[in-house]
Amino acid sequence: MTTPLPSIPASPDGTPPSRELAFEGVGVDLAGVTVLRDVTVTLPQRRIAVIGSNGSGKSTFARLLGGLVAPSRGRVAVHGHDLVAERKQVLRMVGSVFSNPDAQIIMPTVAEDVAFSLRRRGLTREEVARRVTATLERYGLAERADAPAHSLSGGQKQLLALSAVLITEPALIVADEPTALLDGRNSRLISALLLDEIPQQLVLVTHDLELAARCDVAVRFEDGRLFEVDDPAPVIARYRRDLG
Repeated sequence: MTTPLPSIPASPDGTPPSRELAFEGVGVDLAGVTVLRDVTVTLPQRRIAVIGSNGSGKSTFARLLGGLVAPSRGRVAVHGHDLVAERKQVLRMVGSVFSNPDAQIIMPTVAEDVAFSLRRRGLTREEVARRVTATLERYGLAERADAPAHSLSGGQKQLLALSAVLITEPALIVADEPTALLDGRNSRLISALLLDEIPQQLVLVTHDLELAARCDVAVRFEDGRLFEVDDPAPVIARYRRDLG
């Protein structure tokens, strides 16, 4: 049920021809073990749910896009750019959010942590300060700008982690279980932000099938293979059936 990968012609001005993720015969070996094999699919949808059992390969799929692992075989293209040949460019296009925001918080205060994402971007201090202020105001953290980052609540920490990603204006956001450690209220807040408010293409790895159902397409992995790609409703129904 996968979609064949078309060739991706280069645009004269270097602009990607479309916003799509393209995988062709992709495999990943880690510590001598094949954890992802023979993935071929093209995903132009804005909101992409990735589901599957633990150990199915879905997190490796996300880590590929985030640049945390490299393909052992095959080709990955992000918006027309080859993940291996144009690695630096692709990594500047991708922002990753994980389940535990504490692993992403680097700097002492909220404002400093968001500003850290803009390092080596060639911006003046004034421009960095302006963008940090605007970002914190947009995502409801302005009043905590000078607060110790690790003093925030769980939901606020995840908002901080997401703010530190969004300030870089990535073309693609890869979110691996971003609501797993949150209570109901904060889970709804982060979910609404990711699914309904941001314009970027989103890859959402999740065990929350209600979240997956709100995406435009669902990608299911099992045993390190791409099992199926379809509208979310039938993919989720079959997954629930297989889970028993």
